[in-house]
Amino acid sequence: MMTPAQCRAARALLQWNQAHLAEAAQVGVVTVRQFEGENSEPRRATLAAMRRAFEAAGIEFIDDCGVRVNTG
Repeated sequence: MMTPAQCRAARALLQWNQAHLAEAAQVGVVTVRQFEGENSEPRRATLAAMRRAFEAAGIEFIDDCGVRVNTG
């Protein structure tokens, strides 16, 4: 679905802070912080909401290894 490293990388590409992602995905900022810090695994629905927020902003997930900005 999405790894903590992919989440951090996607935020960096978009220049989003954790609060921006939380707002875009309509999840708690603590959820984002704990996931990225690899302290907890959110529910699948929460991860899906975060991924949808990234994809809506132009992020493309590359398997389980990376992310890139979709320029097309």
